[in-house]
Amino acid sequence: MLPKVKTILYATGMGAGAPHVFRYALMMAKQHDAKIIAVSVLETLSEMVQNIVAQYVPPEQREQIHHAAQQSSRDKLRERINQLCTKECENDQDSAQRLVDIRIEDGMPAQAILKVAEEINPDIIIMGSHRHTAIGDAILGATTRKVLHSATTPVLVVRIPDGFHEEGF
Repeated sequence: MLPKVKTILYATGMGAGAPHVFRYALMMAKQHDAKIIAVSVLETLSEMVQNIVAQYVPPEQREQIHHAAQQSSRDKLRERINQLCTKECENDQDSAQRLVDIRIEDGMPAQAILKVAEEINPDIIIMGSHRHTAIGDAILGATTRKVLHSATTPVLVVRIPDGFHEEGF
């Protein structure tokens, strides 16, 4: 029996390749009459950066600045994902209704994506990847690689073409 795809987890950092990858999530959602849940992750500051900030900013002010920055980042990410959906579904109301939730999580990207996948139990995870240098691959390709090898759900990795750029992203 063929697998049913009813829930798609679209993992995005909203980089330049986001529209390209979202189109694959949207295409699959339309083909399978599925819903899309988007997830994006706000990375936690490294311990080193936290220590540097702690030397110059008092604790109460640090907490206030951190909270304001987190909220602003959450709002901007949510708005950018909504704008992407609106732009891609401009003339197709059925497609526009497929994005049913936007999750903005805190933490390390791979772990946060896997946690959301565990919570919502999607039928597939769709995320992008682009070619890296040997050194860059060890750092920048880590999220996709960790999700690909640790997820219990199938993962579709969409290759972002070299130099891909679209106006507005």
